[in-house]
Amino acid sequence: MQIEHTNENDVIEMSKTVETPEFAEINALDPSSTSNVIEMSKTVETPHYTGVKMMDPTSTAGPIGLLGFGIATVLLSLVNVGYYPLDSMVVMMGVYVGFAMVITGYMEWRKGNTFGAAAFFTFGFFWLSFTGLLILPALKIAAAPSTTAMAAYLFMWALFAFVTFIATLKFNRALQFIFLVVAILFALLGLGYLTGITLFTTLGGYVGIIAGFAAVYTGFGQVLNEVYERTVVRLG
Repeated sequence: MQIEHTNENDVIEMSKTVETPEFAEINALDPSSTSNVIEMSKTVETPHYTGVKMMDPTSTAGPIGLLGFGIATVLLSLVNVGYYPLDSMVVMMGVYVGFAMVITGYMEWRKGNTFGAAAFFTFGFFWLSFTGLLILPALKIAAAPSTTAMAAYLFMWALFAFVTFIATLKFNRALQFIFLVVAILFALLGLGYLTGITLFTTLGGYVGIIAGFAAVYTGFGQVLNEVYERTVVRLG
């Protein structure tokens, strides 16, 4: 087979001869004329938005945050009931669940889930701030908070949890129960710091254990229901 070489003039001539239908009309116009430029803009049209949305292929992130929150809440609540002292295990668990919930919040935000993003982001940073309240005084970076400051801190979290509970009235009973009990938990712990009555702290510990296991139940329920593609765990 013999390949014929084409000189530069032939290539230019070919480019003038072979034209795509879309640009044939444009090439015939004089681009120096304003009216022709307008005509060119009318000839070449960009595709219109069709309303089709891209699907997010990522999995449901809710169980990650719920399971982490539930496990950490149970472990911290056992401190409040006096089962063991507050130590590095609880602190590191708080760090773990804080980052896990922040990541969950980001994933929910990507899916367009405003409630999930707000709840997981905020409670994730609660755990990170709580561990900071323990670590910073130990490192002598900042003074330990006063009992009044801790009471205010916990009451504000109780308010946030209660408002979040109101939002869950549009969802299943399991989520409603979790956020309502968490609001009660924060309120009891706040009263314990404000009044100095240890009974409130102890009651808060038991309520926290209930809230933690409810979150674990809901998280595992979401996983099992999705895996088996039917209702294995009732969430209400």
